[in-house]
Amino acid sequence: QVQLVESGGGLVQAGGSLGLSCAASGSIFSIRTMAWYRQAPGKQRELVAAITSGGSTNYADSVKGRFTISRDNAKNTVFLQMNNLKSEDTAVYYCNAGVITTRSLFVENNYWGQGTQVTVSS
Repeated sequence: QVQLVESGGGLVQAGGSLGLSCAASGSIFSIRTMAWYRQAPGKQRELVAAITSGGSTNYADSVKGRFTISRDNAKNTVFLQMNNLKSEDTAVYYCNAGVITTRSLFVENNYWGQGTQVTVSS
């Protein structure tokens, strides 16, 4: 019903920048919170940043001041600008969205993207 497609991952040197984007498509009525999570090898998936439909944001302490989350509600797209990247930012980054679909207006469903690899070399 709903697909999330991420793009923008890759390899970057420490101190560099990368931007991620995630576009949602399908039977969408509205999207509540959109977020980015990441999972490094051998570690649990963790929240990186989240943004509500109204634009309120929250960040993991480890990325505050370096990462910026934003969204384009008209295009159902969320972005993550990552600056001053560190080797510990290396992970697979996943997009997440809480979606009200046109088929079920009273239920919020949670969807995930397929993930995009971010590798920071030191």
